[in-house]
Amino acid sequence: MGWEKKQERAGDAEVPRSLRRDLAAAVPVHAAQLPTAWLLWWIWLSSQDQYGTGYIGALGIACLLVFAPLLLPFLGLLLSAVLTLPAILLARPALRRFGGPEGAWRVIGAAVTAVGWGAVTTALFGLPFLTTASVLTALGLLPVLGIAYVRTRPWSMWGVWWRSALACAGLFALALGGGLAASAAGVIPQYEPPELTRAQLTGVWRGDDGAELRLTPDGRAEAHSLPTEPTDDDWSAPDYEDYVVCAGSGTWKPDPDTDGTGRAGILLHLGTDCGLDTHWSVSGTESAPQLYVLFGDPDAGTLRTLDRAGD
Repeated sequence: MGWEKKQERAGDAEVPRSLRRDLAAAVPVHAAQLPTAWLLWWIWLSSQDQYGTGYIGALGIACLLVFAPLLLPFLGLLLSAVLTLPAILLARPALRRFGGPEGAWRVIGAAVTAVGWGAVTTALFGLPFLTTASVLTALGLLPVLGIAYVRTRPWSMWGVWWRSALACAGLFALALGGGLAASAAGVIPQYEPPELTRAQLTGVWRGDDGAELRLTPDGRAEAHSLPTEPTDDDWSAPDYEDYVVCAGSGTWKPDPDTDGTGRAGILLHLGTDCGLDTHWSVSGTESAPQLYVLFGDPDAGTLRTLDRAGD
């Protein structure tokens, strides 16, 4: 990489060369932290409701170990381009104008970049802004801080990458051991669905695409644009659809477990020729309950949820 050489004379041509050196240093740092970030996400996911699908478990970790060496350089380059490069470009003029520690300005640049991307992803995909911005900030901090150290070492490109691999393995092992210990100690609780009474199940439930289900205390149900189980259960048929959309009135009753998932919920019967009786399982929390169905193939089906409408 040539970081061991004396810094070239400052000038207009030095800026792009310096950026290239910084980005070359940031890519392996990003790559080193990504498996650990994925593992932490997986540990968090295990404490959330999987809606009857389960999570990828040991198979996912095995796939990660197999494919990570191929994907990490490209993902590291992508994150360097969208997180590290903007942070550097924001820090440079601030450092020239106000002075102070370069590392501090790069940290500020990383935080501002993360907030900007957090706002974009929230606007486009509806992701929670605070969570998204925090995760992106965490992903961007180590590379912008690590650049100053890596670029001063007399390492070749290969030297940087094998050190990145060692750091990656160490971080991954540390996170895995800590996550397993935290799960065994109960620090990371396992998800348990709420136990809703009949009174708590009654009311209006709404979902995507205008889906609405109204349940009354006397066992009557009214549905609008509601997905239900299809009459044809042949998943291999070329025209098979995971669910059909129905409207009409019918009946409902609390159902401890009709779909074999072990989840309590409701059994909905609509008095129309559209679809079959559908078991909606309980999810969410006591304060924000949900009903859900996983239509079609359990390994690759369509998940539909209904949220309790406000009073």
